[in-house]
Amino acid sequence: MKSLCLFSGALFGLVLTGALRGDDIAGADGKFLQEAASGGLLEVKLGQLATERAQDAEVRQFGARMVTDHNKANQELMAVALKNGIKVSEVLNKKHQEVFDKFKNMRGPEFDRAYMKHMVKDHEEDVAEFTKESQAAENAQVRAFATSTLATIREHLRMARAIADRLK
Repeated sequence: MKSLCLFSGALFGLVLTGALRGDDIAGADGKFLQEAASGGLLEVKLGQLATERAQDAEVRQFGARMVTDHNKANQELMAVALKNGIKVSEVLNKKHQEVFDKFKNMRGPEFDRAYMKHMVKDHEEDVAEFTKESQAAENAQVRAFATSTLATIREHLRMARAIADRLK
């Protein structure tokens, strides 16, 4: 009887801490949030560059849309991370900083073509990652975030492809 009480107490403690509710974010979900946070920040920073440096008006408008949409998504991501006790960086990771550095000295048509080519490639990768996470995330909040953000990312990809095709 004493061991049953200890087991019940331990089980209750696990439920209270969230270990059995599935609320903690395990490896893959946590890595997804960290990568998405840095990627979202890159989208904002590159979008800001596009509004300042693009020659093509449609590229500037696309950049402004990236700033608006990815700031919103980043806020939602941070809320999910905070609720689940996951620390995500508010600065670019090394890989994303290197991408940003490639663009920071470009201007005009050179910037327009390179930026839109990158936006197509990046959003293709994002669609794949967010689709995977929307189906396979263990954490319900992460899965819901990925699912709700996916439609916007698909729209960004559609827009990026159309602009990139026109600039060729």
